[in-house]
Amino acid sequence: MWLAAVDKASQTCPHPVNITAMSGQQIPGPAGLRDFAAWTDTLKAWRDERRKGFDSSLYDRAELKWTQSSFVQVFILLEDRSLYDVESGRYTLDKLLEAVTQSVGAIDSVVLWTGYPNIGIDDRNQIDLLHDIPGGLAALKQLITDLHRRNIRAILPVLPWDVGTRAIEGGIPQSLTEIAMEIGLDAFNGDTMNTVGPDFTGPARSFAYPVAFEPELGVADLHDLGANVMTWGYWHPSPTPSVSMYKWFESRHMVHLCQRWARNKTEMLQSAFMNGVGWVMWENVWGIWNGITPRDGEAMRRISTLARTFDHLLTSPDWEPYTPLRHPGVFGSRFPSKDKCLWTIVSRRPDLVFGEQMIVPHIEGRKYFDAWNGVELFPMVTASSASLEFEIQPMGFAAVLATDVPLTRKEHGVIRAMQRRPSLEDCSDTWECETQEMVDIKPTRAVSKTPAGMVEIPAGNFDFYVSGTEIEGEDSEGVDVQYPWENRPRRHHHQTIEVDAIFMDRYPVTNAQFQQFLMATGYQPKDSHNFLRNWTGTFFPAEWKNKPVTWVSMEDARAYAQWQGKRLPHDWEWQYAAQGTDQRLFPWGNDWDPRAMPPPDMGRTMGPPADVDAHPFGASPFGVLDMVGNVWQWTEEFVDRHTRAAIIRGGSYYRPQGSHWYLPQAYPLNLHTKYLLMSPGRDRAATIGFRCVVDKR
Repeated sequence: MWLAAVDKASQTCPHPVNITAMSGQQIPGPAGLRDFAAWTDTLKAWRDERRKGFDSSLYDRAELKWTQSSFVQVFILLEDRSLYDVESGRYTLDKLLEAVTQSVGAIDSVVLWTGYPNIGIDDRNQIDLLHDIPGGLAALKQLITDLHRRNIRAILPVLPWDVGTRAIEGGIPQSLTEIAMEIGLDAFNGDTMNTVGPDFTGPARSFAYPVAFEPELGVADLHDLGANVMTWGYWHPSPTPSVSMYKWFESRHMVHLCQRWARNKTEMLQSAFMNGVGWVMWENVWGIWNGITPRDGEAMRRISTLARTFDHLLTSPDWEPYTPLRHPGVFGSRFPSKDKCLWTIVSRRPDLVFGEQMIVPHIEGRKYFDAWNGVELFPMVTASSASLEFEIQPMGFAAVLATDVPLTRKEHGVIRAMQRRPSLEDCSDTWECETQEMVDIKPTRAVSKTPAGMVEIPAGNFDFYVSGTEIEGEDSEGVDVQYPWENRPRRHHHQTIEVDAIFMDRYPVTNAQFQQFLMATGYQPKDSHNFLRNWTGTFFPAEWKNKPVTWVSMEDARAYAQWQGKRLPHDWEWQYAAQGTDQRLFPWGNDWDPRAMPPPDMGRTMGPPADVDAHPFGASPFGVLDMVGNVWQWTEEFVDRHTRAAIIRGGSYYRPQGSHWYLPQAYPLNLHTKYLLMSPGRDRAATIGFRCVVDKR
């Protein structure tokens, strides 16, 4: 019977015992149960050899012990509408946390993401953008205080690639450490980093500030785990669960597995459960909603509940991955202590697995519990072993607790609570795309004669071809925006549109024109942060009179347009006015012409834009000027339940260097850029202006 089980398992576990060939963060399992002992011995010898000289002292620090039980890390985009309500100007942390906990249960830490994908719109660096969130660092400190009150830890990103915007006095590590101390931050997530090295960890250590470091791409050397007590894990798919190299090397190390684009998280969750590690719950991916399915949400709730309850077992130095089980396609780990043992088990099988699942050592008085389903197990005991029977759902999970001592009150309560949870089989695994709405632009009072400073754009049938410039997301559903004729957001758009005749401003609105608006109306925005930041009061620099007004939000632009009896253009109106009907790439034709736009500014501190009439070679077929390469221009706004975004057109003269992660330019007319919105003060930028249109009678 036992030999037959070994043979079956050997046929379903294809990985060879080849520890010397393992790479990255994943260790393949044994080829089969026959190889288990040799595989385990090889792993132990490998670990013992490589741990020589390893400094694990940070794992003993009381201030960093939280990392060892921080299983559920939620990635929160600061622009998420659930976190900040632009109408009231208030943070709504309770609303966001309520939605998250309803979906997946309690959480342990949050990454408060800021910067990318908007960084690079102008020369503001990652520190500047932190100061520019509504309420600045004081508001961020309050957010973190509120999180701590709920026993949730706060993490901020480090963007080491931000080397092309305004230089940071003292450097990124020093500045971020000072901010961390000011706001009570718990950890840094090292974006794109393979090890957060001494240049980053040094300032925190010199201040004796107990901040944790978590590089996104793992570590360059295993001994770097001594300074990086958490890491992210992007694991390659595998027919059988991998073993975490980092967790095996240091059992107290916390890995957060991440599959932000995956719509089904089962494989990731199974890997996390079997390794006793955590995961990143990430739904708002740069303004693209990739929601958790009900089945994955329930699995997350159950796994994290058990993980927190038995966290002291999951850091056991005697962890035994690929512990022997009875059925092929079912894999597990054993996490023992002196008087308790937890098995975390996953099934990669599409069918229900039932009957005898495991044979374990037994002593008199030992009790067993099916912790996943919350019931006591009564084994068949033979001599010094116990045979345990229970069911595992298709592609499901199981957990068994063996204890020689009575359950604690907490353990007893958790096991009873698991009885009341719905079965994963009763939870939908259907992923749904989040739909968007385009904010309505009301028509103006129609006029028949061309207003001063405007150009007539005649009616016509326009083949509207345009694609989003998002760096990530490829062509997945949900990327970019959703026009009224589409059933869901997508990157590439095509529609033949009957464009009504309009009049469009020949040039973007200038500083002088916007000053007239202020003088006539006394306009003062409710959120005045960064409003006309390059002005002094109501006066712009003298040489900026004929330059496009910038540091104005979409709300400011709409207010000006309304005062003029105008409106902002639709995206396709802007493109039609720039392109005409021949699908040209640029307003002046298909070939690049450096005379048609300002030369790019690639410095770390940007200079001013050009005058709006400085490049007559850039005229469109209809005579509209300064459409590409000077300043971006506001057009549409799109919203869903989680994100607000604007479509900005034309690109700008500012092009920070040193990284491809900066906001992409969109000079070709078949490209537009989705710019995430949070608040007017945060949205305003040195490179975004606008032009207006009027409907023609």
